[in-house]
Amino acid sequence: MRIGILTSGGDCQALNAAMRGVVKGLFEYNKDVEIFGFKNGYKGLIYKDYKQMSREDFSGILTRGGTILGSSRQPFKQMRVPDENGLDKVEAMKKTYYDLNLDCIVILGGNGTEKSANLLREEGLNVIHLPKTIDNDIYGTDVTFGFQSAINIATDAIDCIHTTAASHNRVFIVEVMGHKVGWLTLYAGVAGGADIILIPEIPYDIDKVISAIEKRGKEGKGFTILAVAEGAISKEDAKLSKKEYKSKLADRKYPSVSYEIAAAIEKRAGVEVRVTVPGHTQRGGSPCPYDRVLCTRLGAAAAKAIIDRDYGNMIAMVNGETKRVPLSKVAGKLKTVNPKAQMIKEAKMIGISFGD
Repeated sequence: MRIGILTSGGDCQALNAAMRGVVKGLFEYNKDVEIFGFKNGYKGLIYKDYKQMSREDFSGILTRGGTILGSSRQPFKQMRVPDENGLDKVEAMKKTYYDLNLDCIVILGGNGTEKSANLLREEGLNVIHLPKTIDNDIYGTDVTFGFQSAINIATDAIDCIHTTAASHNRVFIVEVMGHKVGWLTLYAGVAGGADIILIPEIPYDIDKVISAIEKRGKEGKGFTILAVAEGAISKEDAKLSKKEYKSKLADRKYPSVSYEIAAAIEKRAGVEVRVTVPGHTQRGGSPCPYDRVLCTRLGAAAAKAIIDRDYGNMIAMVNGETKRVPLSKVAGKLKTVNPKAQMIKEAKMIGISFGD
């Protein structure tokens, strides 16, 4: 059995744990397994940059963050576009696959990675996808690995802000990763006790945000903490076309939406505002215990799918059970936060404002 494996897109804490689960599962079934690790995501598959790996290479990496194979972003939209030397990337990947006589390639990554995996499936390759992203936005699975570890880090950032915010009676904004969806900001905001949570799925009204801050002041609470997603958007901007909004972002004088919100609050409410951006720390460090368990299960389930020769699937977690979901049914779809979700209603019940 000859298996390829690669990690693509932004890294996260549990990639190594997931690969370990796959490889350990395969070797328990068949000692005669050859593993080919492609370096730096799809680039390794395109340019035939790989290394043959042993079972020992995947030992001792359960708790190690990042990825031992390296990763890179290879946009799906560019997959059909030849490289600077005129190389057809799709044909190059197919050639690498067939030259190595692979039985299957295991691909770990997020939405863009999944779309490219589905493309390879459509081209006739045997593919298994494992859903990785701190954004938790992959359709067809209840949870992605990396999400819980990132929640822990973002929540810790908010926790740490609480003491200094209370000491100085200031408004603090903690900017959480998430350009298109607000899962991470929502969970970290609730877990960290944020007073205001702004996510892409619920366009905010700056007047409502300021009202929430002033309401806390009247209640004798001298500080306010906002958890703001990178992709948070105002109601005015939400009405713009994609082209108009991109043009506005290109001309924005602020580093991010958090600084724009901070400036508006300072100008109109007359209070001091500080912005904290945990940034890529949310992707770093060791995977939390939850993600280690999740990846071990997903990896073992991926190994079983390969053993069963049931290819073309994403290995998902649905209602606490691993499940094989056809890539054809989920690739290209985004799992967003429902503004009317029970969790949103419950957060509002305890006084959290979403700026709407």
